[in-house]
Amino acid sequence: PVPGRCAYFVARKKRFCKMIPAPGRRFCGEHGQQEEESDRKRIPCPLDPKHTVYEDQLQKHLKKCNSREKPKPVYFVQDINAGLKDVAEIPEKQVPISSLSKEELENLIIKLKNASNGLELHLEEQILSHQALQEALNDPKNGESAFKHLKQQASILGNMEKLHLLGPGRCFVEFGAGRGKLSHWVDVALQNVDNVQFLLVERATTRFKVDGKHKRRNSIFERLQVDIQHLCLNKVPILEKKKLPVVGIGKHLCGAATDLALRCLVESYTTCSDGQSEEPAPKRSRNDKTEVASNNSADNESNKDDCKPVAGIVIALCCHHKCDWTHYVGREFFKSVGLGPVEFHYFQRMSSWATCGMRETTTKAPTNEGSEDQTNDTEEHERTFSKTERGSDTLQGILTVEERKEIGCLCKLLIDRGRIEYLQQRGYKAALQYYTESAVSLENVLLTAVPSPSLIPEPTT
Repeated sequence: PVPGRCAYFVARKKRFCKMIPAPGRRFCGEHGQQEEESDRKRIPCPLDPKHTVYEDQLQKHLKKCNSREKPKPVYFVQDINAGLKDVAEIPEKQVPISSLSKEELENLIIKLKNASNGLELHLEEQILSHQALQEALNDPKNGESAFKHLKQQASILGNMEKLHLLGPGRCFVEFGAGRGKLSHWVDVALQNVDNVQFLLVERATTRFKVDGKHKRRNSIFERLQVDIQHLCLNKVPILEKKKLPVVGIGKHLCGAATDLALRCLVESYTTCSDGQSEEPAPKRSRNDKTEVASNNSADNESNKDDCKPVAGIVIALCCHHKCDWTHYVGREFFKSVGLGPVEFHYFQRMSSWATCGMRETTTKAPTNEGSEDQTNDTEEHERTFSKTERGSDTLQGILTVEERKEIGCLCKLLIDRGRIEYLQQRGYKAALQYYTESAVSLENVLLTAVPSPSLIPEPTT
């Protein structure tokens, strides 16, 4: 062991503990039970057994343990964005795809193709860029992995600019913020703009945050450590105070998190009503684009001054295999095409087939040399797909790689179409587009939405 450090060898890490022991001791407090002469017993912490505590100091420790339940913030409202509350509709656990018979699998594929009839199968390309990232894109110090992230961020900003969402008097809410890189680049793009707020929503504690790089004093950054499922934006103090129009953004917002974020923005925030029913809007014809919007406007007339519709939504989608029928916002769309929770379960699993045919090109990603992005989100998602493929289905002999890929793409498209229908029914002009090349990211679809003119309240004079 290093002199002055704990003498306990941590087998899992293949090195000695680096903690500093008390004077005259060989071991630190965590490994104090190794001292032969110690007469004090250490026990696992009941809140988190990964660490130990002296038994005679347990009560004192429980009051300050980092794993203790902390007071809920004011914007925490249990399951406000969860969605489905009818327990009877929640599907039972289904058998894996690999256990399905050939006939059952073929029936699923037939249902998928029938439901996909009439859908636009080829999305428009909107691969854009933004001046704010040009310097970083041209910096040779950034490795290939960082370059891929920068290209995606530049295109997201380019699409935001095209939709006129980059401007003053906005509150940008980044869902699944992680290190906060997307908000950072939005801030850089708005360096000469006043009255801008950023809310970074992330349920986990995050290392290597870039919040310290924000040097502008006229933009406000605030982190909300909360699960999107329980986030009530109406109760966030910074939004309550200024009531700025909200722009929801996210880069690779996994599976169900996208649905939770959409419901957070479109329902729990826009309605400005604690007692609002979460029942879906009534069905309407595809040509009637304003009916629901006008209904919403009438329902919320008394709150018009306090409630502004979400100014825009720009979310890069990913990980459809992590979607959940309970949270999915497109349930009404699925039912309208004759599908239900059982089909959804299999389709969301089959969605990972869209990338399995390209496995050889994605698992050999280069190491990150000198990159500003130490965590590689894209490869992380692709490794998840690979695990899903290995664990859920071995269908060689039934479907070719190309057929699997085509079916996977249809599953993703169908799930995303449900999200588009959900937004359109609530008065938003929503669209899907490719925002980057598949060589940069296999998850290259961007969901955008802006309120229809009928949804925007007329300015008061």
